[in-house]
Amino acid sequence: MAINKRLTRALRDSNDCGGMMSSRKEVKITIVDVEKPADVQFICGQGNFSIFSTDNLFRTFQTTLPPGVKYGVAMNEAAPKLVRVTANDAELERLAAEAALAIGASHVWVAMMRGAFPINVLNALKQNLGVCTVFVATANPCQMIVAETKLGCAVLGVVDGTSVTRIENEKEREERRALVRKLGYVLG
Repeated sequence: MAINKRLTRALRDSNDCGGMMSSRKEVKITIVDVEKPADVQFICGQGNFSIFSTDNLFRTFQTTLPPGVKYGVAMNEAAPKLVRVTANDAELERLAAEAALAIGASHVWVAMMRGAFPINVLNALKQNLGVCTVFVATANPCQMIVAETKLGCAVLGVVDGTSVTRIENEKEREERRALVRKLGYVLG
């Protein structure tokens, strides 16, 4: 109980920011719907050195995935405030570029992919020199939660698909495992 009182007091006392009320800034929170067809996988993260990383991320897809897989990679650059993009498919190039632009946060990268699952490339992406983090990798409908300040934008989080409402039963567990086997992923 004493800890809760101290925490409450600390939170109350911190609200005046040490008497520096004039240093407070405003932030606007926006939800960005990621526009893509249902058969397209969406991967999004944050990186650095956009002029290098855009093509390096593309190379990661190129050297990790089998021939025939299509993908587009886009990355936002803080200066000169533009989206860098490269792809092996015009539609996925457009989708990746439009999603990155809609998110708007500098150094955020977006990949759109068709013909493979994120699990096929995710570890290679995480090992990429220009990748700081991966926010999401999904085929689900997706929303990015973006904060905007006077300086710029930042991704706060991701809504990946719809909310869950129950726990799987035994029949559903077996169906899930059968699908995983059918897709070529064996449960160890």
